[in-house]
Amino acid sequence: MSWLRVDAASGGTEFRPGETFSGTASWSLDAPAKHLDIRLFWYTEGRGTQDVAVVDTLRVEAPQASDRRDFLFTLPAQPYSFSGRLISLHWAVEVVAEPSGEAQRFGFTLSPTGRTVLLGEPEGDGGGEGPPALGRGVWGRS
Repeated sequence: MSWLRVDAASGGTEFRPGETFSGTASWSLDAPAKHLDIRLFWYTEGRGTQDVAVVDTLRVEAPQASDRRDFLFTLPAQPYSFSGRLISLHWAVEVVAEPSGEAQRFGFTLSPTGRTVLLGEPEGDGGGEGPPALGRGVWGRS
């Protein structure tokens, strides 16, 4: 049975912008892979369409059936990990075997404190429907 694994060198799950995320991707595959990708990415989940953005990728060409690779990513300034009533944003590093698509991910938080930003009710909200207020520039978009 195939397996893939991602481990953080620090053993932690709380990171700050600009820090390095180093770790090890390891695997044992039943079928040969053309390549393995180790990806740093963020994704949203909740109501609406899921967004995914791959920030960086390290490729291992023609990997051995069983092996491991150390990796290091410098974490970007944003977006921060957050959790709200309607949507949440998560960060992860995953290893993906191609062309099978087998994958395993390691989730972590990215913020100035290293903890998930909890979004509450906007000031003056009387309990009506709608997403929590986000200030402009949080995402680097206008």
